Amino acid sequence: MAGDQLQVLNALDIAKTQLYHFTAIVIAGMGFFTDAYDLFSISIVTKLLGRLYYHVEGDAKPGTLPPNVAAAVNGVALCGTLAGQLFFGWLGDKMGRKRVYGLTLMLMVGCSVASGLSFGQSANGVMATLCFFRFWLGFGIGGDYPLSATIMSEYANKKTRGAFIAAVFAMQGFGILAAGILGIIVSAGFKRHYPAPSYEQDPIASTVHEADYIWRIILMFGALPAALTYYWRMKMPETARYTALVAKNAKQAATDMGRVLNIDIEAEQEKVENLTTNPANTFGLFSREFMRRHGLHLLGTSSTWLLLDVAFYSQNLFQKDIFSAIGWIPKAKTMSAIEEVYRISRAQTLIALCGTVPGYWFTVALIDVIGRFTIQIMGFFFMTVFMIALAVPYNHWTQRENRIGFIFMYGLTFFFANFGPNATTFVVPAEIFPARLRSTCHGISAAAGKAGAIVGAFGFLYASQNKDKALAEKGYPAGIGVRNSLFVLVATNFLGLLLTFLVPEPKGKSLEELSGENKEEEMEMPPVRVMLASD
Repeated sequence: MAGDQLQVLNALDIAKTQLYHFTAIVIAGMGFFTDAYDLFSISIVTKLLGRLYYHVEGDAKPGTLPPNVAAAVNGVALCGTLAGQLFFGWLGDKMGRKRVYGLTLMLMVGCSVASGLSFGQSANGVMATLCFFRFWLGFGIGGDYPLSATIMSEYANKKTRGAFIAAVFAMQGFGILAAGILGIIVSAGFKRHYPAPSYEQDPIASTVHEADYIWRIILMFGALPAALTYYWRMKMPETARYTALVAKNAKQAATDMGRVLNIDIEAEQEKVENLTTNPANTFGLFSREFMRRHGLHLLGTSSTWLLLDVAFYSQNLFQKDIFSAIGWIPKAKTMSAIEEVYRISRAQTLIALCGTVPGYWFTVALIDVIGRFTIQIMGFFFMTVFMIALAVPYNHWTQRENRIGFIFMYGLTFFFANFGPNATTFVVPAEIFPARLRSTCHGISAAAGKAGAIVGAFGFLYASQNKDKALAEKGYPAGIGVRNSLFVLVATNFLGLLLTFLVPEPKGKSLEELSGENKEEEMEMPPVRVMLASD
């Protein structure tokens, strides 16, 4: 039998959409703008780094990052993100969401700047310091995932909660778009002031010394949007659900939310004490009771996020390789270093503009209408379909006259990733777990996703190489080719669709209803009786 909801939490659940909701979206969303910008801007500059620091005199092709260096540069931030999601997710439940929120932002600002100031003149020195700072950048980014999602879910009303959380995550699309646009602007400016011949015309002159500033400017820009939101993050009050249900301070929760909502709210300390001391609300993450109630939910949110990110990060981080394979970006030797950055940036911007950004906002518009489950199933289904459509007639798409069709189909996979599981896997873990474990469980789910991203980033780098070693990129073994790599992504998408059935639908329900925190149950009752009481 459901217990009475606390007034302060009920006030949040039934509150009309107002200014503080949009303020919270912008404050949390700018963190995700920075997150996406920092994680995806590296794909714009990796080819340039190869030309600058790994040029081989007399080689017919421009320099490229050795396989181990390329894997480190592309993947080290993802490793840091995974660690940050677990650590800050746990810390957010122990110390409070707000107290940890500013720390993650300061890490992002400092390490974004430091990434562009990587020390030394030698290739090893620059790459080592770049990887060091990008790991800690990822560590800060990782903390933003569970904290932003949890804060937004605990601030939102139950009617439009999904749209608010999805809107925070949708800022990721603008971050990816901004990385491409800035790459275009910076490379176009340098190309105008420092014209250079192609590599095949003059290998040395094709990479001007000033090109070393390009990658530094692009990476350092990520610090700006994060720095702009620091003050406002520090002004946000702690969420009422943490203050009341975890810190057990009913008066502070009522005061904070009364000020935010501009209403009088009664501080119900006795009711808070009753709720938080109820045995049904005291079980821990590693308890049998958690496994009974939420074990399959956590398996579902973690596994679907993992499988989604295998495909999503493979596609995003290696767009440039796919575009090169189908000939949409010319061969590296026919371009100067700056021209190559310009072409890669333009391709990433086009995909972000046509597929990535619209997909996010379709989710925002419809998530509270058709539900998280429907969007996730539909997204995985169409990602599977369009990957098959790309992979089966792959040789057809590589023909010059069919390249625009390939890009259109490839863009649709991004659209349905974002109008699908890329958004819903972020939203749902912030809704279905108890307040005292919410940030931790979201961090675990997100970390599973980043494990998938690491598999995608490292695995696809090798797998997508040509089957003929002579045609593979310098330093890489023969792979299975882009076509077979696409078939692997087909399988991961389909498995994600199946595992979605482990995840409940949170649409229209309060957080306490979903987590069972306002249920009056006795833990010592037999399992059958407990299930009946939960019905």
